[in-house]
Amino acid sequence: MTYRLRIEPSGHEMDCDRDETILEAALRHGFHIPYGCRNGTCATCKGRILRGEVDYGKVEEKILSAAEKDAGLALFCQAIPLSDVTIEVREIGATKDIQIKTLPSRVARIVDLAPDVRAVFLKIPTTERLQFLPGQYIDILLKDGGRRGFSLANIPGDDALLELHIKRVPGGVFTGHVFSAMKEKDILRFEGPLGTFFIRQESTRPLLMVATGTGFAPIKAMLESLFAQGSIRPIHFYWGVRHPEDFYYQDLLREWQARHDHFQVTRIVSRPDASWSGATGYVTTQVIHDFPDASTLDAYICGHPDMVFSLSAALQGAGLNPEHIYADAFVFAKAKTS
Repeated sequence: MTYRLRIEPSGHEMDCDRDETILEAALRHGFHIPYGCRNGTCATCKGRILRGEVDYGKVEEKILSAAEKDAGLALFCQAIPLSDVTIEVREIGATKDIQIKTLPSRVARIVDLAPDVRAVFLKIPTTERLQFLPGQYIDILLKDGGRRGFSLANIPGDDALLELHIKRVPGGVFTGHVFSAMKEKDILRFEGPLGTFFIRQESTRPLLMVATGTGFAPIKAMLESLFAQGSIRPIHFYWGVRHPEDFYYQDLLREWQARHDHFQVTRIVSRPDASWSGATGYVTTQVIHDFPDASTLDAYICGHPDMVFSLSAALQGAGLNPEHIYADAFVFAKAKTS
């Protein structure tokens, strides 16, 4: 049995299998809507059901509340139609010509960036090309059928290595392997590119970019792309970590600051020691202090979900329309980064 799925305001229609989520159906038919984790924890795919009934799937109350369900909202990565359904969501044209591939890769280089962060550089076969938008991620495919998602920290290039920033997660099977046993020339398979976290090129608004921890990875790719394009949009980047030694690529950030007058960086440490003389506390508090009126910005937020959700809400409270907030929540429990 299939149901008819309609997307508004575009008017696109397609069939949706009875065991298929709305997101799966849309992507299968080549229609791209916002999404991130694909398992109901990042809320990027939240949208409105205009007509019809759905099975909402297993979604935590804090991600999709009963009040939101009553208001017609659903997570499209979890919602399965129980009838013909019409949804309201913004479609994304930038990814429509990008092919999601499953490819082998070879570990070309491993670099320690911080005490608990490693950069893993992957080389794909010379006969292949991976087209992607800076900010997207790939899923490493494990032998047991699991998958682990990591953002790409580099910009596309014909012979570029794919750069991943991997944080050691206590008890994480894959990250434990990365830090204890992975070596150069190991072979990994991945699927990608995935996600809709990337710069909206049509906008000219000032950019607020915020990361915690290895949320810097997609932000790094976005910044490299903007600088390569010669963009002069004002950029203020906030990066929050627990300890000063958790920062990395500091020489690169200093170089960018020296070369680009429109680029500013604020580093924030939540658990400082005596050696740290910079900003302390949490990025959400600092950002809202610096931008009590956020209404003119485009915000790109990546990192721990608590920060992503709290800052998104705070920015809306400071006047920023949610249509100008783009986020990627690193949800450890969903095996995206564990």
